[in-house]
Amino acid sequence: MTAPTAAMLTIGDEILSGRTRDANMPHLAVALGAKGIALREARVVPDESEAIVAALNAMRAAHTHVFTSGGIGPTHDDITADSVAAAFGVAIDVREDARAILAQNYADPERELNAARLRMARIPDGATLIENPVSRAPGFTLGNVHVMAGVPTIFQAMLEGLLPRLSGGPPLLSESLRFTLPEGELAGPLAEIAGRHGAVSLGSYPHSFGGRPCAHVVARSSDPTALAGAMADLAALADQLGARA
Repeated sequence: MTAPTAAMLTIGDEILSGRTRDANMPHLAVALGAKGIALREARVVPDESEAIVAALNAMRAAHTHVFTSGGIGPTHDDITADSVAAAFGVAIDVREDARAILAQNYADPERELNAARLRMARIPDGATLIENPVSRAPGFTLGNVHVMAGVPTIFQAMLEGLLPRLSGGPPLLSESLRFTLPEGELAGPLAEIAGRHGAVSLGSYPHSFGGRPCAHVVARSSDPTALAGAMADLAALADQLGARA
């Protein structure tokens, strides 16, 4: 069975302008790794329907899951739901179950649940709602696309409720070792170790430690035995080079 993969599509001009920093992608990557779903791609697109539709169609064809963040609020530039409906070629309208959830926020929903707020109850045909325990406005799943809010606290709460519904694989494990050498001196030996351990992903990240150039080598794998083998070779290399931190 092929291990499931995921992609994240962050939607919003505020991200691309630099006014807002995305905190959702790192959180999603960690949560999915623990579930055994590898986050393999991330994109940011503006609040433009054509860009959203094109990105969604490419990503949902390439990955097991696509997670979107942002653009499901009450304002004119919140066009994610409509864009998802367009990508799947289905209709979208206010759905009664979503409307009933939103109505719980208001003492007088007939008056306070105005046209702008009802935009958050517009759900594409065939979608399943994603619970939002923070502000109630639901997200939804359509096909392999999971549509969620951009506010980090809400995104995280929605993801927590969604993850049990998804099938994953073995958790992605990670271990690391610091070498007290610049990574240019490690490139050759690391390539040899990577070649011997095909089930393990090795990454080298340069940094400074105690005023010295160092490299932080991270090994990742869903196979604990393979990971242990790679880490043993890395430890032996560090000892051989006298480069243990």
